[in-house]
Amino acid sequence: MQPSLISTLAILLGSAVAIYLACEYFVNGVEWVGRKLAVGQQATASILAAIGTALPESVITFIAVVFGDSPAQKNLGVGAAMGGPLVLATIAYAVVGVTLILNRQHLPATSAIRQEFRRLSRDQGWFLAVFAAKVTLGVVVFAWKPLLGVAFLAVYALYFRQELRGEPQAAEDAPEPLKLAPHRSEPLAWQAYLQTLVALAVIFGASRLFVDQLDVLGPQLGIQPQLLALLFSPIATELPETMNAVIWVRQGKHRLALANISGSMMIQATVPTALGLFFTPWLFDRSLLVAAGATFAAIGVMFLYFRRGKASRALLASMALFYAAFALVALAWP
Repeated sequence: MQPSLISTLAILLGSAVAIYLACEYFVNGVEWVGRKLAVGQQATASILAAIGTALPESVITFIAVVFGDSPAQKNLGVGAAMGGPLVLATIAYAVVGVTLILNRQHLPATSAIRQEFRRLSRDQGWFLAVFAAKVTLGVVVFAWKPLLGVAFLAVYALYFRQELRGEPQAAEDAPEPLKLAPHRSEPLAWQAYLQTLVALAVIFGASRLFVDQLDVLGPQLGIQPQLLALLFSPIATELPETMNAVIWVRQGKHRLALANISGSMMIQATVPTALGLFFTPWLFDRSLLVAAGATFAAIGVMFLYFRRGKASRALLASMALFYAAFALVALAWP
């Protein structure tokens, strides 16, 4: 029996709530994990948190491209690999801006923040270079293309190493008490690891449920599977990163929210791309090229502002316009 539209929407809403609540525990736990590993909060957000929340979309891409029985199923994996960076570059940044506005917060206009923006511009520069290579490979055909998947994994390994070299943050950036041990000023390491892993498992399960319901919702709304994978599935799989950003912004930790997004973008530009190159022809249709154009435009704007050491909540919120433009073009010109 086919589920009703109302039940599908109810499960979608319930999954989103579960993801948000789990992310509350995840960001709290992963901050303590980073402290225990002495990697600094910057690397905690851009590496540890990003890797954890990137698992759902990476697994979905892996399953689609490796175990897909048809070219259409493999194309869904390619669509997810392109949709992830698009959503992070537009929706995730916009959510940070909107959250700042709703909480009546501004990004501090200090020299330290300007320096942080310039550091983030280096991440954006990394992303733009890798993404340009990713898109170029999607429009050319040659026999040894799959071998280049190794290069994308190597690029992420280099980025990983660079982020871990960052200096630990000052004492005032100490995490809030661990939710699993609220009365301990310094929780035990196993408590931080346990809370983080359990929260991550809930995020993973709820994200899969959310994506499954989108697969049901597509036919109910008459949306083609590949367009669904490009338009809506990435929003679902990037929901943990977006929720993390909301939570960190509410706590006044703007730099961690932005670092988590930039770190997630580097994962999305490399790991799913490598999987796609290994197991698919990696050739883009018109909708994927439109998605690439919107991603380039959004990150190009952010790169220019971050490089000048400037950003505002209005600028971040405006990134949603790039996704809206992409959606209108994709729906009107399938």
